[in-house]
Amino acid sequence: MAKFLLSSTQFLLVLFSFVALSLFSWSAYAGVTKHYTFDIKLQNVTRLCHTKSMVTVNGQFPGPRIVAREGDRLLIKVVNHVQNNITIHWHGIRQLQSGWADGPGYITQCPIQTGQSYVYNFTIVGQRGTLFWHAHISWLRSTVYGPLIILPKPNVSYPFSKPHKEVPIIFGEWFNVDPEAIISQAMQTGGGPNVSDAYTLNGLPGPLYSCSAQDTFRLKVKPGKTYLLRLINAALNDELFFSIANHSVTIVEADAIYVKPFETDTLLITPGQTTNVLLKAKPNFPAADFLMTARPYATGQGTFDNSTVAGVLEYESPSLHSTVPVKNLPLFKPNLPALNDTSFATSFTNRLKSLASAQYPANVPQKVDKHFFFTVGLGTNPCDQNQTCQGPNGTKFAASVNNVSFVQPTTALLQAHFFGQSNGVFSPSFPFSPAHWFNFTGNPPNNTMVGNGTKVVVLPFNTSVELVMQDTSILGVESHPLHLHGFNFFVVGQGFGNYDPKNDPKKFNLVDPIERNTVGVPASGWVAIRFLADNPGVWFMHCHLEVHTSWGLKMAWLVLDGKLPNQKLPPPPADLPKC
Repeated sequence: MAKFLLSSTQFLLVLFSFVALSLFSWSAYAGVTKHYTFDIKLQNVTRLCHTKSMVTVNGQFPGPRIVAREGDRLLIKVVNHVQNNITIHWHGIRQLQSGWADGPGYITQCPIQTGQSYVYNFTIVGQRGTLFWHAHISWLRSTVYGPLIILPKPNVSYPFSKPHKEVPIIFGEWFNVDPEAIISQAMQTGGGPNVSDAYTLNGLPGPLYSCSAQDTFRLKVKPGKTYLLRLINAALNDELFFSIANHSVTIVEADAIYVKPFETDTLLITPGQTTNVLLKAKPNFPAADFLMTARPYATGQGTFDNSTVAGVLEYESPSLHSTVPVKNLPLFKPNLPALNDTSFATSFTNRLKSLASAQYPANVPQKVDKHFFFTVGLGTNPCDQNQTCQGPNGTKFAASVNNVSFVQPTTALLQAHFFGQSNGVFSPSFPFSPAHWFNFTGNPPNNTMVGNGTKVVVLPFNTSVELVMQDTSILGVESHPLHLHGFNFFVVGQGFGNYDPKNDPKKFNLVDPIERNTVGVPASGWVAIRFLADNPGVWFMHCHLEVHTSWGLKMAWLVLDGKLPNQKLPPPPADLPKC
């Protein structure tokens, strides 16, 4: 008996040592350095029977997949071989003390010009999940984008059962002509830009478009297996509904943040957002194929691409001698919500909650230092002299935040701030609230003109912020997916109509609100977010509908350095592009 007890003790000591060593190994994981090279080059690509030369990364459309672990350092050398200026944004990466690597043109850097290169150098701190990268200047995002997958640290599992396989699915848009020419013409005429000719799923339009049956993404699954689909909306201008015929999925992550799992037949994903879902394949071979489709959720009054992208979910046959030829299998189609189904969009987004566990807490600020109220929406600018414009009543379309339509500088804001040369580049006077108040979601005012300027909000380090963003009806109500660089934020409340500062905060969720980097401001409604300004630098915030960004629906936050060394923005790298 004594010998048996001694052996048990030894076994327990060995087991304890192994567990302790395992815990130490992942908690102390220092990360590795991963090198990538992005050659920005022209490539001939054919879709919808149209061949065009377009800007790509390494000749790929979509671009290459980046895979790293939480804690890894990424060194990505971008070499520009085309005539366009280029920058790359690592969408959703917090860029702690690495604001020079964030990527928006003329905000944190000047563009990489023809024949130049720049090394984006950043470490992934406290993040894991699905993000993506994309060009962040003009409309080059239409072709220059790809997945950015962050795996957990070694020996750290997902907070859900391990999937059999992981599959990135990235939505985009295809234009038969050059998107740069489209937005250039729209900015000159003041009218709305032409819409895309198709949506794409992993770069492929799918069988519902003419001349596209061969350009179809096919997801092959095994009966009974579970698959993690990493969904990314890289489309330029459209929020999308997505569904798989005769299948439901379980939402487990949004914007690289684990969420309380829930099951749904259909999901909504806006440009800039990512959503991870678990797809459980049917237990037996169903002798059928199933379409995976996406089409727009459209709330505005302007034109949009009213078409549907499709891929095919195929099951591996249990027998090589199947009696049903694959081409003769029945094909099932999902039922997607109506194009303007705001009720579904609202109920879906309201179901998203942070996991809020001990390992993945929801650290929503409970105390607020500064409150902001931003109106977002469309407006107009006067037509230039001796020009005929195609906007409302002969004006030019514009968009604004608190009636300030952002004027892009010619010097990068971060550079101007760091070297104390902001005079003439930007003003630290962005309004905390609208200068003129009206019934924001009621009858629009007669004056639709917006102001113009390059203004920022200045925040002391570690300021806790509450921001309410209100849609306006000036040129018709419309949803706006707003993306904040440099931070995640908590969506503590949302509603329809005009925000009520007295009663609406009483309903805020301060326990397990969803944490995101991109949120939809509801059409004819508002959304409230909170974040902690603990990341020094200049951080862009803009609508992720590229047409609204082009019209000026954007602004920037300037977060000052803190007192400690790890709270300060380091000097710019030597190869930072010059304007």
